[in-house]
Parts: sequence; structure tokens; C-alpha cells
Amino acid sequence: MTKIQAKTSEKNEPVNIGDRAIDNLRFIRETMERSAVFTSVPGYGGVLMGATAVGASVVAAYQTTAQFWLLTWLVEAVLAFFIGLLTMWQKSKIAGTPLTSAPARKFAFGFAPPLIVGALLSAMFYKNGWFDALPSVWLLLYGAAVVCGGASSVRVVPIAGWCFVALGAFSIFLPAAYGNLMMALGFGVLHIVFGIIVARRFGG
Repeated sequence: MTKIQAKTSEKNEPVNIGDRAIDNLRFIRETMERSAVFTSVPGYGGVLMGATAVGASVVAAYQTTAQFWLLTWLVEAVLAFFIGLLTMWQKSKIAGTPLTSAPARKFAFGFAPPLIVGALLSAMFYKNGWFDALPSVWLLLYGAAVVCGGASSVRVVPIAGWCFVALGAFSIFLPAAYGNLMMALGFGVLHIVFGIIVARRFGG
């Protein structure tokens, strides 16, 4: 059989409908995953994070040195991280959407960069003793993280992020003595308010 005859024979072979159907289903599933929104943002977890932040603001207000004030908020940041991660995992498990899904990865990739920048700037500010600027920087960059991550989530999430940004911008023009209060309003009150909204509208 010549090459031309072989190619003609291959073209005339019937298409496997089962294989084509599987390919179509895979394409549809991947398209749906890319266009889906991340709905496992923890509402009740946000409320709990806000409550611990209010508590941290009270403890921080009684610290006698800037280093202990910073340590108090760093402990709160670690605590809030694990609260958020645990409650997000629990909500995603109930919803049947694992944290390795495409929407979850999009949320994480948007959320992480501003936080990494915030950590690096915090180290630089600590090195230079610029403690007064930390509340504004934290509020601004956390808000940016929520806005960027929230772009792949429900609408209320980026709105919450912009509220953090607005509060951080406002705090720039206040005396340094108001820094702890701004932290309480942002990481405390805003987390509680938007956590309740998410919990009521989007199933916890």
C-alpha cells in the first residue's frame, strides 16, 4: 500500500464518538473551572478573626514598648492566618470544592503577592524603627490582597478589600497614636461586618 493510500485509509476510518465526547466533557469542565468564582471565603472565620483582632488591639494598647506592640500583632496575624485557613478548608469541604481547585488557586495567587510585600516592608520598617507607619501599611496591603484575591470570588469580597484600603489611606493622615485604633477598626470591625455578610449570603 502506498503512502497516499495509507493516508486516505486513515481519513476514512470512523471517528470514535466516545473519545470525542470525553474530550468535549474535559474541555467543558476546564472552562467552567476557569470561569467559576471562589465561594469558600469563610464568613464565620472572618468573624472569629475580627474578634481576635479586637482582643489583640486591647492587649497591644497596654504594651509599653513598640517591640512588644509589634509582637502582639504578629501573634494575632499568625492566629488569624490559621483561623482563616482552617475555616476555609472546612467550608470548601462542605461545598465539595477542594482548595486545589482552579478558583481556589486563582484566589491564592491574587491574595499572596501583596501579603509577601507587606511582610518584606514590615521587616524593613522594623529595621529602621518606623513603627508608626506599620498600621497604614498593613491595612493598605491587606486590603490590596483581598481586592486581588477577591477578583475571583463573590462581589462582597473585593468591596471589603477596598474598605481596608480606604481605612489604611485615611490612617496615613492621623497621628500615630490612632494606629492601634485603626487596626481594631480594620482587622477587627471590618472582618466581623463582612464576615457576617458572607456567612448569611454564601453559606457560612
